[in-house]
Amino acid sequence: MLKRLAPAAALSLLLAGGCSSEERSREDEAVPIVAQQLRVLPERERVEAVGTARAATSAEIYPESAGRVEQVMFSAGNFVRQGTPLVRLDSRRERLAVEAARVQVQEASQLLSRYRRIEDTGAISESQIEAGETALASARVELQQAQTALADRTIRAPFSGHIGLTEIDPGDRVDTATPIAQIDRRSTLYVDFPAPESAFERLQPGQVVAVTPFSDPSREIDARIIAVDSAISEEERTFTVRAAIENSGDTLRPGMSFRVVFSGAGQARPAVPEEAIVWGGDGSYLWAVRDGKAARVPITITSRREGLAFVDAPLNPRDTIVVEGVQKLREGQDVRIAKPPGKAAAKAPGKAGNADGE
Repeated sequence: MLKRLAPAAALSLLLAGGCSSEERSREDEAVPIVAQQLRVLPERERVEAVGTARAATSAEIYPESAGRVEQVMFSAGNFVRQGTPLVRLDSRRERLAVEAARVQVQEASQLLSRYRRIEDTGAISESQIEAGETALASARVELQQAQTALADRTIRAPFSGHIGLTEIDPGDRVDTATPIAQIDRRSTLYVDFPAPESAFERLQPGQVVAVTPFSDPSREIDARIIAVDSAISEEERTFTVRAAIENSGDTLRPGMSFRVVFSGAGQARPAVPEEAIVWGGDGSYLWAVRDGKAARVPITITSRREGLAFVDAPLNPRDTIVVEGVQKLREGQDVRIAKPPGKAAAKAPGKAGNADGE
């Protein structure tokens, strides 16, 4: 009886031991994965905005005095030099005032000369001579004032540039609040555009941005930033940037709209392959390998570029990211990093060649 029971008991113990070992092996078996070291790269920040051009120097011309227009001496679009007469007003009274002031200067000068001729004779006092000198100085001031008033009857170009349209005609009455025309020096144009607050450190004087006029979308112009506004708008969270462009061919005009594009290095962030990202009910996440085990890391994707996703996540630069095999993982599971198929295939021909040579 004992002889018959012994083989059966031994078999039972053997089977029991075998199942337990296999079970433990399955539990301890590491999941094979393909992983790579985490990369931290700067994001490429791209700023696009719409800017408006203005002339480097621009002025709205107004009369210095009121009066009737006698002559308009320009046409819209003309290039005029600084000091060129543009409009003449009726100046008859001003001319008479100049003549009267000259007469007063002459009389005061003659009177002072007579005083000085008889100064040594004692027939005239020192105070009378001083009064004569004061009268001459006053007459000269009145002459200068009359000449200035006469000069103001001619409206001149304040600087060299192109003159715009006017609604003034001979015979019109104008005053100091009547606009005559606008003059622009447009050999250089300024393009002002709004930029987001996040680009404040990167959009500084000296940087170059690309501007494209909406009137000619095929044309791209390099514009150099010359000034940045000192404050950021609290409502829009933007700031104004001014860039300068050359207009030597005079093909662009103040007031034109431009598409402005600037690309630069942004904030450094973890960059992971897009295939490493897993989407779940509570958002996106990825798997990192830490101490040989899988660790689930929630992420927020900030941007994408060339197959990489830039993420905001609690990652360490020394972390290893699971690229393949993410579907089989669970938190804390042991993992085994396998060689990517591409690398294994690349090494196979070399090994076969060595065997043939041997």
